[in-house]
Amino acid sequence: MAKHISETPATQFLRRHRIAFTEHPYAYEDHGGTAVSSRELGVPEHAVIKTLVMQDEAAKPLLVLMHGDRKVSTKNLARQTGRKSIEPCQPDVANRHSGYLIGGTSPFGTRKAMPVYVEQSIFDLEKIYINGGRRGYLVGLAPQSLPTVLPCTAVNCALAD
Repeated sequence: MAKHISETPATQFLRRHRIAFTEHPYAYEDHGGTAVSSRELGVPEHAVIKTLVMQDEAAKPLLVLMHGDRKVSTKNLARQTGRKSIEPCQPDVANRHSGYLIGGTSPFGTRKAMPVYVEQSIFDLEKIYINGGRRGYLVGLAPQSLPTVLPCTAVNCALAD
């Protein structure tokens, strides 16, 4: 592992579970999203994975991990997970569920345990870059390590961005 940059609940979680990861800080831009992080780190946007906090019709939260260059078809996701509907949470609600600020949401070390749905093709990548628990900070890791530490289910709900 590279020199230790900053401890977050996400990096504490990864260290506790002995998941190898690399640290990738970058200059965060408000509303820049994965286009900015991929440009700043020099990696394909497809390998930058966004962590989205969503909720179902009963307002039960869930996380969706999606390629940075794709959008989530909430209709397909709802159908595949046996829910009536799924929609993104409002930022303040997402913060309460995850414990992270929007733009810094990680699937690791969340305040609340939530089901995690991972776009199937993420597992085809050699390495992914996913939020490390604060804005302007990604961690790189093997996507195959996700199911070893997260209660995740593979889905096919990507739409081209």
